[in-house]
Amino acid sequence: MAIVRCPWVNLNNPLYVKYHDEEWGKPVYDDATLYELLILECFQAGLSWQCVLNKREDFRIAYEGFDIEKVIKFDDKKINELLQNPKIIRNRQKIEASIKNSLVFKQIQQEYHSFSAYIWGFSKQQIIREDCMKHTTSPLSDAISKDLKKRGMRFVGSTTIYSYLQAVGIINGHTRDCFCA
Repeated sequence: MAIVRCPWVNLNNPLYVKYHDEEWGKPVYDDATLYELLILECFQAGLSWQCVLNKREDFRIAYEGFDIEKVIKFDDKKINELLQNPKIIRNRQKIEASIKNSLVFKQIQQEYHSFSAYIWGFSKQQIIREDCMKHTTSPLSDAISKDLKKRGMRFVGSTTIYSYLQAVGIINGHTRDCFCA
């Protein structure tokens, strides 16, 4: 009997299958992972997650292991270097936003003692069950998007944040028939 997965999974892309099976929708509390996924989700805006996922390892190299202390110090020279890197998404606005978003992420960590406490606080540390095929936003993603934008983040619209909440397991979006549900 075949394993049933969410219908969005491209079964011809082993990286995507592995991401779905082992990572997507699993609760994440580690700030380093929450940070990496937030930066990647912001690069996804207007693109497919598969596109970003296929470039994830190259992003890890380009973004120095997603070391927030290094990313917040990216200067014009580093931005220009990133814009010349054909292995990542070369969008100046997204690159500049990733640096600004890193600063805001760090401010949130200082205010809440961790980004995890901040982001999970919106759901009162509860996992919300929603079928991924029915929603692209929610009142929760609306509220978080609004707060992040107020703090100065960019590329964090409600759809991007909804996708992020699914990725980090705050929203369990696996379809009911998926083996991961």
